[in-house]
Amino acid sequence: MRGWGWQAIRAWTLLVYAFMFLPIAVVVLLSFNANQFGSFPMTGFSLQWFVELSQNDAILRAFRTSLLLGALTAAISTTLGVLASLALVRYRVPGENIISTMLIAPILVPEVVLAVALLLFLNFLSLPKSFPLLLMGHVIFTLPFVLLVVQARLVSIRRDVEEAAMSLGASPMQTFFQITLPLLMPAVLAGALFAFTISFDDITGTLFWKPGGVETVPTQIFAMLRNSISPEINALGTVMILITVGLPLLGLAIARKINQKSGA
Repeated sequence: MRGWGWQAIRAWTLLVYAFMFLPIAVVVLLSFNANQFGSFPMTGFSLQWFVELSQNDAILRAFRTSLLLGALTAAISTTLGVLASLALVRYRVPGENIISTMLIAPILVPEVVLAVALLLFLNFLSLPKSFPLLLMGHVIFTLPFVLLVVQARLVSIRRDVEEAAMSLGASPMQTFFQITLPLLMPAVLAGALFAFTISFDDITGTLFWKPGGVETVPTQIFAMLRNSISPEINALGTVMILITVGLPLLGLAIARKINQKSGA
């Protein structure tokens, strides 16, 4: 009975993974389909939809917007996350538990609720939608992920290493850049990649916060799906999958190399 039980658990796990990842595999497969209707059976292997994708001005503008928005979100969220982690872990801050809870709260609140709340707040302040406000919304949503990753790494860094550097004449600023930051770098890179990937993929908050005429890749896909299902959507989905999966893998490889060098 135990053997049959484990076999059933394994079979159920495989079914769950198949249910989750088979649609993604189908999208990737159909992006190379020569058939313009993007359906089975495939009539041949073709890259024409990627070529047409690269010639679509609306999609290229959406890509540039998403890349710029993701890069700025990663930079701001990482900077604020590192500074907040240092303050909350290394120093005694009045009301630090309340501050930490407030910073992590966006993770606990459903994104659609957070999006509506921020939109209502902007309307209350009579502020029109703009790219800086869209960036602020993405920073609010991604900052908790950076904070949690950096704090987990910072707790494991021994305080006496920093104190030894300061006892040898290093200033707090020199200690941070020469001791703390190199030891913290894997978490900083991981947090930046988290922030970029989440910002690049976000659609719920972006639909509420984006100004008119500004489209990111997810909102552009959503707009294209409302009109018709084009093979270009499959190609665009494949590109997004490569970016959102490839970046974390690249960051993991870089973090491992940094850990190996610091360990050596």
